[in-house]
Amino acid sequence: MNEVEYLRIISGQRQDWRARLLKPCLRVFSLPYRLIIEVRNRMFDWRLRSEYRPAVPVISLGNLTTGGTGKTPFVAYLAQWFQSQGLQVALLSRGYRALPGEVNDEKRLLDRLCPGIPHYQNPNRCASAAQAVTDGAQLLILDDGFQHRKLARDLDIVLIDVVCPWGYGALLPRGLLREPKSSLRRADFVMLTRTDQCSPAALENLTDEIVRMFPRDRIAYAVFRPQGLVNVSGETQSLESVAGKKVWAFCAIGNPEGFRQTLETAGFCVTGMQVFPDHHHYSSGELQDVGLQAAAASADLILTTGKDLVKISEQKFCEIPVWAVEIGAEITEGREDFERILQSVVNEVSPD
Repeated sequence: MNEVEYLRIISGQRQDWRARLLKPCLRVFSLPYRLIIEVRNRMFDWRLRSEYRPAVPVISLGNLTTGGTGKTPFVAYLAQWFQSQGLQVALLSRGYRALPGEVNDEKRLLDRLCPGIPHYQNPNRCASAAQAVTDGAQLLILDDGFQHRKLARDLDIVLIDVVCPWGYGALLPRGLLREPKSSLRRADFVMLTRTDQCSPAALENLTDEIVRMFPRDRIAYAVFRPQGLVNVSGETQSLESVAGKKVWAFCAIGNPEGFRQTLETAGFCVTGMQVFPDHHHYSSGELQDVGLQAAAASADLILTTGKDLVKISEQKFCEIPVWAVEIGAEITEGREDFERILQSVVNEVSPD
C-alpha cells in the first residue's frame, strides 16, 4: 500500500471492505505509539532526559501532524524576517527523504527562497546547531522541530492547517497526529494556516477549541498566496499572464488537496491533478506520464509546487510548459502579536 492509498483509507475516502477492515487494525497500532510518545515527553518534562542548549536563540517551527501545514513558506518567512533585523540566521533540518549523498527538496527550495542563508541538514540537529554557531550564526531556525526536544529552543511555533487540523482525529498510524492535541500546551505560539480555505464558522469553532488550551493572544491566522510562476531556468511570469489557461497539476507534498485549492482560489481551471507520495523522487517515465495526461486533457500549462520543481530538469513535458507556483506566507490576523514575540528574541541577541 503506497502513501496515497494510505491517506485515502484513513481519511475515509475509501469505503470498501478492505479499508473498513484496516482502520481498526491501524487504531490498535496507535496505542503503543501513544505510549511511546507520552513516556518520551514525560522524560523531557521531568528533566530525566537532557537538552542541548546552543549559545544563540533557537526558533522551532513544527506541527502536531504529519503532512503539509506550510512549514517551508514559513521557514522562509522567518528567515527573511530575522535577516531583515540584521541577524545572521542559519536553518537546521533533518534532511528527510534525501537521497544518499544529496540534499532533499526542501533544502533546494529554501536555498532558492533564502539565498545566502546557510542550511544545515543532519539527523543530529544538536551537532548542526553547534556547527552553525561555530560558523557565526546568531540565530537558528529549527525546521520541523516540535517533536525534536533534544535541542532546546527559545520559541516554539506550531502550525495547524485548518483544512485538516487534527489529522483525521487519531494518532499515527490510524490518523496523522504525531502527538495528542494536549501537547499544544507546550507551544509558545500557534499559527493557523490556510484560513481562507474553510468557512468562517469552521474557523471560529477551531479557534474556540484551541483557546480552551492556549491563550488567544498567541494565535494568529495565515494564508498562502500564489505570487507568480517560475520554471527550471529561473524564468518568471505573472499570474495575470496565464489567466484563463487550462492547467494540469502534479505534486508530491504532504497536503496535495491544499495545493489544488490554492490553484482554484487563484483562478486556475484545473483539468486534473496527479498526486505522488510526499517527497517522491520522480522517474523519467512518471514525468512523461504527467505530460501525456496533461496533453490528453488539452492543458495549456502544467503546474507543480516549488518543492517539486527543484527535482526536475525539463521545461516542458510533451511540449507543454511546466511551471511552479511560487507561494508566500501572509499573516492576516495576529501579526502584531506574532512580530512582538519575534522581536523579543531579537532583543535577546541585540539587547542594546
